[in-house]
Amino acid sequence: MPQPSRPRKGSLGFGPRSRASSETPRFNSWPDDDGQPGLQGFAGYKAGMTQVVLINDEPNSPREGMEETVPVTVVETPPVRVVALRAYEDTPYGKRPLTEVWTDDVHEDLDRALSVPEDHDADAAEEQIRDALDAGDVADVRAITHTVPTAVEGVPKKRPDVMETRVGGGAVADRLDHGLEVLEAGSYGLNEVFRAGEYADVAAVTKGKGTQGPVKRWGVQKRKGKHGRQGWRRRIGNLGPWNPSRVRSTVPQQGQTGYHQRTELNKRLVAVGDGDDPTVDGGFVEYGEVDGPYALVKGSVPGPDKRLVRLRPAVRPNDQPRLDPEVRHVSTASNQG
Repeated sequence: MPQPSRPRKGSLGFGPRSRASSETPRFNSWPDDDGQPGLQGFAGYKAGMTQVVLINDEPNSPREGMEETVPVTVVETPPVRVVALRAYEDTPYGKRPLTEVWTDDVHEDLDRALSVPEDHDADAAEEQIRDALDAGDVADVRAITHTVPTAVEGVPKKRPDVMETRVGGGAVADRLDHGLEVLEAGSYGLNEVFRAGEYADVAAVTKGKGTQGPVKRWGVQKRKGKHGRQGWRRRIGNLGPWNPSRVRSTVPQQGQTGYHQRTELNKRLVAVGDGDDPTVDGGFVEYGEVDGPYALVKGSVPGPDKRLVRLRPAVRPNDQPRLDPEVRHVSTASNQG
């Protein structure tokens, strides 16, 4: 009997499938510089899932202009604090940190995550950055930011999640000035980076499932017929040919499943609210009363509830319009995580 032709199960682009080194995801690329300077990222904590009824505004869609029920993920987004501004210089080995300007207003829980510099001379560091800027040695400007988990009810930790967020848009001098302004302000909100209807890239660490076999881990088929009656239905047939005399990395085997960082592109922000929006049932979800700012992301988001979620303006946005969708109703949350 001829064997059916089918694509392989499981992408090899996500290997090796080991545990994520940190629960705080990292971005290796950022959007192009255009428009006014601003921070190109935000972070929040996943609360759960619900459904919204909104009008389809996708062009050329057979349901354009009609109401649809769309699943969304609720992400609680309290203000993110900015504690330092870091300048980078170009070297033959890539970008290297030049110096940092730290603020004096440091959150009391930050020492749980890192050692805060003592006796830091912020004026001297800023002068060093401006001298390097005049010499044309500053290649990039990024802010050191962190979340405040204690501001989100239900997140069972006090240790902040520290991350690096790029300051983009405009010339390097303008980005430096904007970064210093945000550093002086001490924090910034989600509405300073995103607005409803825009597209964002979402990064998070997926659910951990421990050690699993090749069927669950790679999606290979179970043995059938005579092969399945040999006592090993969920094992692969062999580890490879005689030559090469080694087991290739492409052979599906058991191992760590889940707890991997994944970045999903072009997730639409259905709504960006402050928790008191009457068009979203007062911000109520089954997870609890969302008292502070939140975002509704269309579709699912990697990771379980209460896990850190990072948002970045889409680096490869599609051609769909960036309009503010009309949120008509939010049903009772299903909290599907």
